Amino acid sequence: MKLPKLREHFNIKNLSFFLVALFLFWIKTYIAYRIEFNLGIQNLYQHFLLFINPISSGAIFLALSLFLKGRAQHIVMTIIAFILTLVLYANIVFYRFFNDFITLPVLFQTKNFGDVSGSAEALMKPYDFLYFLDILILIALIVFKVMKPAVKLPKKSVVYVLGAGVLAFFINLGLAEIDRPQLLSRTFDRNYLVKYLGAYNYTLYDAVQNIHSSAQRAMADSGDVNDVLNYTKAHDAKPNDKYFGKGKGMNVIYVSLESFQSFLIDRKVNGQEVTPFLNALTHDKNTFYFDHFYHQTGQGKTSDAEFLMENSLFPLPQGSVFYLKSQNTYQATPAILKSKGYTSAVFHGNYKSFWNRDVMYQSLGIDKFFDARYYDMQPDHVLNYGMEDKPYFKESMPLLENLKQPFYSRFISLSNHFDFELDDEDVTFPPGDYGDSVVNRYFQTAHYTDEAIAQFFNDLKTSGLYDNSIIILYGDHYGISENHNRALSKVLGKEITPYENTKLQRVPLFIHVPNVKSPGKPLHTYGGEIDVRPTLLHLLGIDTKNYIQFGSDLLSKEHSNIVPFRNGDFVTPDYTYTKGVCYSNKSEEKVSEKKCEPYDKVTKEKLSLSDKVVYEDLLRFYTPKDFTPFDKNKIDYRREVQDADLPKSVLPHYDNHDSESSTSNH
Repeated sequence: MKLPKLREHFNIKNLSFFLVALFLFWIKTYIAYRIEFNLGIQNLYQHFLLFINPISSGAIFLALSLFLKGRAQHIVMTIIAFILTLVLYANIVFYRFFNDFITLPVLFQTKNFGDVSGSAEALMKPYDFLYFLDILILIALIVFKVMKPAVKLPKKSVVYVLGAGVLAFFINLGLAEIDRPQLLSRTFDRNYLVKYLGAYNYTLYDAVQNIHSSAQRAMADSGDVNDVLNYTKAHDAKPNDKYFGKGKGMNVIYVSLESFQSFLIDRKVNGQEVTPFLNALTHDKNTFYFDHFYHQTGQGKTSDAEFLMENSLFPLPQGSVFYLKSQNTYQATPAILKSKGYTSAVFHGNYKSFWNRDVMYQSLGIDKFFDARYYDMQPDHVLNYGMEDKPYFKESMPLLENLKQPFYSRFISLSNHFDFELDDEDVTFPPGDYGDSVVNRYFQTAHYTDEAIAQFFNDLKTSGLYDNSIIILYGDHYGISENHNRALSKVLGKEITPYENTKLQRVPLFIHVPNVKSPGKPLHTYGGEIDVRPTLLHLLGIDTKNYIQFGSDLLSKEHSNIVPFRNGDFVTPDYTYTKGVCYSNKSEEKVSEKKCEPYDKVTKEKLSLSDKVVYEDLLRFYTPKDFTPFDKNKIDYRREVQDADLPKSVLPHYDNHDSESSTSNH
């Protein structure tokens, strides 16, 4: 297009009102970001993205009025600006109360807005009228005819303006992807989407996701659950009589070992054991240790691991189930144990909105959520993803000891997270020397977490909880990706082939059951995170045959040794299928694909049926025998509600109530 013609389509005189409205909208939004929201801006690059992200949404929405002419164009543009302001202000008020952003499911959850409306006067600030000042300016420009009524622009000109807004969005998205790869497919935290793309684009994204989810859900009916139920009942693995009910009435303590891979166990670096405590635990007479246990997570990583362990369902093939399907009906372990008199709690050294946990945990039936608000989040206790492991476990103990027993609890460690850095004073292990700083540091953070777990076990013994608690430690997902295979090959002393890379997806699983004799050596049973729920429930004396689940008891003689991965690959005791190739585990060589076909069929069927359950929310149509449905809207994680059940002596003296946002940009 020739330059003069381009100027004709972008005539400043014809677009003057639009440009004023866009500028005011842009500056107002940016000021609100800085004043009202704690978005965890870490560097100048993120600050720049925050500064530019209102432009695209403002340009696109305000440009819609350009199809009109005269005063009608200005009036409609002002109305659009007012609607956008309402979206912004609604998020501001909501954030002041919940320290979170509005989602469509929350919008229709009347409980939340009932709480807000009851405190509306307290939530409003004297300066709030300034958020509507630009609307008053636009109205004044119209009333006093400061700007002449606009001429009707050619449709092509309006399309160009809209196109410029769309282009601005994709430029914004492209720049965001550089800092946060797979931003839209790996939907971590609402804070991220607002920080990188803006409150308005986030609102649109949330609407699209919920419409798509609702469409799938709406098409399902009660008959769809029968096929799934028939399959799971036909493949039920009966409990092992030797272990069934041996932990009945005991507390349950899960510990998620961040990024722990099995090659860390019994590994020495420079002659020193990386994980001496966990190494010793593999030989404990009351601990079952599984050395062929695999993570099965997708893009949701740690949250996917939680989902697998709680529900014995597979996570989604794309995105995080914690975000995309948090409003579903689930029959998770905490909910199952409610009817047995259990209370439940999760302890996490990050803020409650991280990975949408506060919403998802309600659906899982978790009673209490002790997040960063309950921890001393001073800078020397926080690194990367939240609270460092040692102070985190130490500060959790008083809260854990005061839970009503029997309880179900989950701890989420954080220190052994990419890119595996520690403060200098926390380093107690020398780095590796493998030509890769990430791999070198991995052993330092793993050693630090091992020390934190040892401390936690000692505290459990001192408190008296150790002798009446089933303790499950598990690696949530891999820590070292394929990008570091050159250094990892030096660690392992072998080439990292696709076959070897699949073996590297093994993560440790420890199940400690007081007074129950274990083999005292590694169990070679093949299993994955999806198998842990039926294993635990059978130890507690709860038969799972009536539940929809796709895992099987690791201690059962009928346990299925096929371990499906989220991408459709799988591992069995005899064969490994990865990247379209079938390998023999005995020879580690490629074999005919026909050898893998029977297992491939099972893998695809399990993944397909599990996806059907999650996408279509089928559990709302089925209530297992002995399961008591619960009202998730009665679960409330606000401090004033949770604190009411705890003695004042154990409540933290610090107060992070007013700064609930993710501590990291990852």
